[in-house]
Amino acid sequence: MFVTLVRLTMHTPHCQSRKDRRSVVRKIKDRVGAKLKVVIAEVGGQETWQRIDLGFAVVGPDGGFCDSRADDVIRMIDELDLGRRVDLQRACSNFGEHRDVDGSQEDWIPDFAKDEMG
Repeated sequence: MFVTLVRLTMHTPHCQSRKDRRSVVRKIKDRVGAKLKVVIAEVGGQETWQRIDLGFAVVGPDGGFCDSRADDVIRMIDELDLGRRVDLQRACSNFGEHRDVDGSQEDWIPDFAKDEMG
């Protein structure tokens, strides 16, 4: 299992109030979420009017998939042109295969499930 984490910081000079800022955040979250089926969280910068910090994660079977999907989200946010991206942090981690408590990679399906599957 792979996970790509992204934190994106934007500057929105046109925002002159918290209401303006909330409107930009809402547009990004709603439009990107509706099109790409991703949830974006506001992770900082709430105390400022012209800075927005957003974060999201992509989980998938391989790093290439996760990075590609993260690129799609970043590209769409940029294309909305609601602010200028000033920072981007990203990391991809591999959580490996499932391991039993003893560290082995034995078959991890519980006995009751094996019986039900035949």
